[in-house]
Amino acid sequence: MSKKAQRLHLFEHQLARLERRLAGWQQRSDQLSRWRLILFVGALLLGGAAFLQWGPVVWLVSTAVLLIPFIITVFIHRRVETAVARASLWQRRKQTHVARMTLAWDKLPLAKTFPIPADHPFAVDLDLVGDFSLHRLLDTAVSQDGSHRLHNWLLDTQPAPDAVLARQALVQELASQTIFRERLALRARQAIDDGKAQWAGQQLLGWLQVEQVGGSLRPLLIGLSLLAVLNWVLFAGYQLWQWPPLWAGTLFLYGVLFITLGFQRTATLFSDVMFLTDRLRVLDGVFAFLERWRFRHMPHTKQLCRPFLVTGERPSAHIQQVQRVVTGVGLRQNWLLGFLLNLLVPWDIYFAYRLDQCRAGLATQLPRWLDIWFELEAASSLAIFAYLNPGEWVWPTLVAAPQPTIVATQLGHPLIPSAPRVCNDLHLDAAQAIYLITGSNMAGKSSFLRTVGVNLVLAYAGGPVVAQAFSASWLRLFATIRVADSLNDGFSFFYAEVRRLSQLLMALDDGGERPLLFLIDEIFRGTNNRERLIGSRSYIQALAQGNGLGAIATHDLELVQLAEENPRLVNVHFRDDVVNGRMVFDYKLHAGPCPTTNALKIMQLAGLPVPAADS
Repeated sequence: MSKKAQRLHLFEHQLARLERRLAGWQQRSDQLSRWRLILFVGALLLGGAAFLQWGPVVWLVSTAVLLIPFIITVFIHRRVETAVARASLWQRRKQTHVARMTLAWDKLPLAKTFPIPADHPFAVDLDLVGDFSLHRLLDTAVSQDGSHRLHNWLLDTQPAPDAVLARQALVQELASQTIFRERLALRARQAIDDGKAQWAGQQLLGWLQVEQVGGSLRPLLIGLSLLAVLNWVLFAGYQLWQWPPLWAGTLFLYGVLFITLGFQRTATLFSDVMFLTDRLRVLDGVFAFLERWRFRHMPHTKQLCRPFLVTGERPSAHIQQVQRVVTGVGLRQNWLLGFLLNLLVPWDIYFAYRLDQCRAGLATQLPRWLDIWFELEAASSLAIFAYLNPGEWVWPTLVAAPQPTIVATQLGHPLIPSAPRVCNDLHLDAAQAIYLITGSNMAGKSSFLRTVGVNLVLAYAGGPVVAQAFSASWLRLFATIRVADSLNDGFSFFYAEVRRLSQLLMALDDGGERPLLFLIDEIFRGTNNRERLIGSRSYIQALAQGNGLGAIATHDLELVQLAEENPRLVNVHFRDDVVNGRMVFDYKLHAGPCPTTNALKIMQLAGLPVPAADS
């Protein structure tokens, strides 16, 4: 049994155990619900009988005593419900892991959609986005922004080497920290499931960035505080030493300043505090977890999470400040108490000022905290891919080589299930720069092109690649595999193809950039055979003169002769055979040009009228 099969078996065993636990807890929860009803109704009935028999005093005492078992039952029931909720989250997450391992797309979360830059050089061609895409397979982020960050990593056309290598070290570390990854995801999922606030972080950032009308409250607070002290002194003199009632004038001035200058800032004080508290509650589960984690044997993660570990700057310190403001604002919700407090001191102005301080502190720190969380979620997605596919991947070696190179052993496609997946070797460098791939229809040419591109994308994202060995220099990537016409833009298929190939050639000729790796599936498919062959020969010759590596799949066997004219071109092919009336493919890459084609064989097997001499 392979390592992946063993891990899959372990997940299935864990799911069966979770299902049994959930069934037991759910049964216990149902029992406790019935007991709550019985105890509550019993307390009411017995309390009523005591009232009729012995009067209100005995009724109050007996009701209180009888309600104690009810309160205890409620407490136990809530704990059981919390356990059920946590187990349900664990179960869903384990089920999703199994779906990722088996490529059960119908059981994976729906793909999150993000904008794709126009004319992106490889996003659509390599199936990086969409319903059956690499992003959907990898994406385990709970937050929308964590998912978006992974999306950006996969679609990055100019990945910075230092950033990629640092990210790879982080992903390697997280791949072995299963407990950390799963608990972080659980905390995030609990917060979002409870609060229905997947955008809590962005909402809060937007609120923090809104500029306050009227500037700082500090001058007004100081002025009203001095007036309040003067009011007390003058009123005390009026009461004790028969001073003139000057306090009435200062109190009037105090009230006018309070209403005219402070009312606009305090009118929304309660709603602002409640908004801030609610959004921080959603994020606090994640932040508190990162604060308390010890990060043993996790130097890269600890370095990333350092802002959560600095005393005085931790999220909990800021949240405590907000809680003190909440307590102060809560006292003035009783209108009479609020009136008296603000009559004696500028109560609302003070707590509005404190809220502004909390707001300023959070505006500085919150973007860093959220950025760390999103980084961890995106990196964990790549780490989980490694964890779920043991024995099938390797950490790529990325080097700053003087000449472009990409070499791989047993390279496979991550979107093909493990059992039918066929892996191939790859070797492109300055000496043999371009593969001319010939072969029959359905033999695996397009899949091989995508295999090369997808694994390079994974490597530059900082993740593992599906191979036994993988080494590459820093390249740019451009693919023209899936070209479509556009009725809205007035593009025919042929024009869209020519436009795409022109963009590729311009990218190749950009001498100021790093070398290009290009992947092309058929050149000039939208025109006739004669013009296609002439155009293809010229285009391939132009590619061979550029600073880049590539692979070109073609049905035109005449193009294999170009390898005799240019040593940078290498002929390789995929084979097919007919066994018992069925087409059979081995999907293995072989040296040299393809000796056969299968178009007429496929026509004949489908019952089309193909002449016997040509079949």
